[in-house]
Amino acid sequence: MAAFSVGALILALVVTLIEYTEVVVLIYALGAERGTLRYASIGAAVGSGVIAAIAIGAGRALVALPSSELLGASAIVLFAFGAFLFRSTLRTYRRARAPPSSAGPKIAPPVHFAGGFTVGAIETTEAVAVLLPLAAGGQYLAAVAGALAAAVGLAIAVALVHERIRRIKTPWLKLGATSLIFSFATFWAGEALRVPWLYGEISLIPLFVVALLAVRGAIGVGLRAPRAAAA
Repeated sequence: MAAFSVGALILALVVTLIEYTEVVVLIYALGAERGTLRYASIGAAVGSGVIAAIAIGAGRALVALPSSELLGASAIVLFAFGAFLFRSTLRTYRRARAPPSSAGPKIAPPVHFAGGFTVGAIETTEAVAVLLPLAAGGQYLAAVAGALAAAVGLAIAVALVHERIRRIKTPWLKLGATSLIFSFATFWAGEALRVPWLYGEISLIPLFVVALLAVRGAIGVGLRAPRAAAA
């Protein structure tokens, strides 16, 4: 197994924190309509638990494989997920700019449960899409430690500042996560191609800055695209 990587730990922590922050925000949005978070919260917990159980088994299997042969494949998976998350980030920016919609009709508790289950399962799957490549790259312990730290930290934060959850700026969080994934994917692709990174994992810092500027610029182009089409 590869040496414990602080960069992998940070990536796992940030991605898990962002995905579950979105779970919390969406649960609050679902619960606001009925005045209770119970049904959506239970659904999200069940959905997250199902996907997490599957991921733990898959992660243990990946640890037994030679990480050197999986490093390139892990980078490709991260690039692909980065592209997927970029589209999600762009949609988040568009939603943030859109005018608020009026409240709809009351929704039954089973539908709230189903909505929470879907949110939990989808966001956990997105987190797992990054955590499994980390495990494949020999960073199973870093992935688990980062994910657990994010979950515990978010739970404490929600307990302390639950009244401010709706004010969380998810577009900024997802922008950072997308940029971090692209920078880590680039770093791992270089490792697979035997690129001699001059300062090791410290090279992730300039890679992140470049990715952040590129992703934010691409989002700006994407936000202007609908206006140009309408003109």
